[in-house]
Amino acid sequence: MEYKICKRCVMDSSDPAFVLNEDGICHHCESFDKHALKNWMPNQDGKDRLHDHVAKIKKSGKDNDFDCILGLSGGADSSYMLHLVVKELGLRPLVFHVDGGWNSDDGVHNIECMVEKLNLDLYTEVIDWNQMSDFQLAMFKSGVSHIDHPQDIAAQAAPFYFAKKYKVKYILNGGNISTEVVRNPKDWIYYGSDTLQIKDITKRFCSVTLDQFPMSNIFYNKVFLRLFYDIRHFKPLNLLPYIKADAEKILADEYGWRPHRQKHFESRFTAFYEGYWLPSRFGYDVRKVQFSSLILTGQMTRDEALAKLELPVFNNNELENEKAYICDKLKISKNELQEFHDMPLKSFRDYKNMNFVFELGGKILQIFGSESSIKK
Repeated sequence: MEYKICKRCVMDSSDPAFVLNEDGICHHCESFDKHALKNWMPNQDGKDRLHDHVAKIKKSGKDNDFDCILGLSGGADSSYMLHLVVKELGLRPLVFHVDGGWNSDDGVHNIECMVEKLNLDLYTEVIDWNQMSDFQLAMFKSGVSHIDHPQDIAAQAAPFYFAKKYKVKYILNGGNISTEVVRNPKDWIYYGSDTLQIKDITKRFCSVTLDQFPMSNIFYNKVFLRLFYDIRHFKPLNLLPYIKADAEKILADEYGWRPHRQKHFESRFTAFYEGYWLPSRFGYDVRKVQFSSLILTGQMTRDEALAKLELPVFNNNELENEKAYICDKLKISKNELQEFHDMPLKSFRDYKNMNFVFELGGKILQIFGSESSIKK
């Protein structure tokens, strides 16, 4: 296939669904212009809407110990969101963290310094390591690209558990257009909420029963809980100017927060996965997605992004250390890890899936202006 790259961002034909228009602009950029701009409000209108939402959240939780739920990973988005809602908006979040066994030292430090400086309690959900590690190995054995799903699935399920338990109506979500408007193509990282696929993979490759592993499906999260418990998501970072570099400086100055080498690297496994496994085994570099988002929202130039993409994420010594860490945690040899790396490539299409449901839902959400971008 002829190599092609967008003239506006840095997405290219490593995305199997990549499409350029006659001007050399890709479908990701077109989606930003057509859909995402409707929901991105870093202006006075957004500020007004933000305060209206905050007033509703405070009213809904006035009789509770908490008025909202906020998951804290130690990354920039969730950390800045916590700073914003507590220091500037006066909310009383129940702050929780899902510990899947892969926390980086900087990630742990950032969580601890945030909750300490803000004088908050932290609720930590520790995932059973025997089940987490077996699930993780099952994803390797499946051969698919989206082997980071076990952490994501646990993190997605936990807030609904806490919301039901503490009768809280609002879950604050750090997802945002400013740094995430370009989504990972589904051939790179498939939908973590496709429980049909997860059940198929775990049934084939898991050696233990995942009876203690937190899981939830999209219908339960977005339909059942919304209709019967009135639990809903809210993304405050879409209603104000959110410049990642500025946010990280505020966090560093006020809390001693430490920036990560790359987005999502608060997890050691994600660092290995996104920094090495995806580009080496599949040819997918998620930095193209991350940098393209920053280009479209005016936080990085295309030339800066192209220059950074020329640099490896890890040098040779760092990469060997990361491989050794993964092998040690999962109790596998380096040869076994290499065998996983060299096995035939698989995609989500090789297993049972609900892709058609997500595609249909995405189109409906776009029609109603509720989805900034859809995986292609």
